Amino acid sequence: MSVALPFRLPPPTGGRVDLLIVAGEHSGDEHAARMVRELRAKQPGLAVAALGGPRLAAAGAELLHDLTASSVVGLVEVLKNYSFFRALFAETLRWIAAHQPRAVCFVDYPGLNLRLAAAMRERGLSVKGGGTIRTLYYISPQIWAWKAGRRFAMARDLDAMAVIFPFEVKCYADTALPVEFVGHPFVAADYTAPVRYDPAGPVLLLPGSRVQAVRRIFPALLAGFAEFARECGHEAWATVLFPSDDILEVLRAAKPPVNVRLQRTGAPVAASAVLTSSGTMSMHCALAGIPGAVAYRANWLTYVLGKMLVQVEHLGIANLLLGEPVYPEFLQGAATPAALAAELRAGTADPARRERTAAQAARLRTLLKPPEGPASVGVADWLVRHLDRK
Repeated sequence: MSVALPFRLPPPTGGRVDLLIVAGEHSGDEHAARMVRELRAKQPGLAVAALGGPRLAAAGAELLHDLTASSVVGLVEVLKNYSFFRALFAETLRWIAAHQPRAVCFVDYPGLNLRLAAAMRERGLSVKGGGTIRTLYYISPQIWAWKAGRRFAMARDLDAMAVIFPFEVKCYADTALPVEFVGHPFVAADYTAPVRYDPAGPVLLLPGSRVQAVRRIFPALLAGFAEFARECGHEAWATVLFPSDDILEVLRAAKPPVNVRLQRTGAPVAASAVLTSSGTMSMHCALAGIPGAVAYRANWLTYVLGKMLVQVEHLGIANLLLGEPVYPEFLQGAATPAALAAELRAGTADPARRERTAAQAARLRTLLKPPEGPASVGVADWLVRHLDRK
């Protein structure tokens, strides 16, 4: 049985909307916000609405609903929230049909976004379904890791895609979907990273941005740091970055000791080593050349199903891109205090480890830059081109 949302998405303030953005996670909110800033610099009069988060709102999009406050990961967590997402899905389709944006740009978050694109085609709303609304996608689902067959449905439902990893273009070569590499937002000239390397800085603990995942991962990171601090023979400090009040509540519930400081994501933070989940922040740290390790703990059923379905050698994207462990990965029970403490020790005390991480960071930055020359295009240019297409 479905449930109704306790609210309706509001109509666009100006009575019209050129672009609707759907970004369901903190990382998608961040990437989409940067895209909107660039887009509005090129076309200041563009009316942009969003299902996203606070960063999209700050960038000038009219925020219809904060999706970042309800993002979940894993089969079990999705099933627990199924009724809410079903109602939100129906309400989003109603809004799109009622207000007819010129285009919808889906940003990552494939669990919701690919279903919305398919429903828009089935209901005749999108160009692919005989309607007028263009369906664009920024940041490809990880079809190179699992469910590669999705690419054919995406070619059926989408008008174009912009990808942030160069190898992803080839993943769609056997489809009719136009795909362009637009560079990774973390290597743009005007991008300020939230972390930087400093050998005298504290240890950084990054458990993620989803409540369920943080509940499982943060205790493991705390235990690893505590073991490292005991072995140091001197007082060690750690900083934990969090993106929202919901995550702060989870962190406080773990009762971190006085030498672990909780800090909201914002001004750049210096760190000598890191223990991180496998998400977006792990890429920030890899590009900054901060040595460390990835730790991840999921619901046991989600993990078992993932092991059966995901066909990749590494969980961390930096490790996948370079084909080698920038960050050694400790999953589930392997994320022991002793193992994580050993990685912090190596990151802070082994010069060879620090040099290797710095060299890997330089290779990553080169790999993620868009191609130079006339063919070079950023995501805002890509979006303008498709918005203006007749």
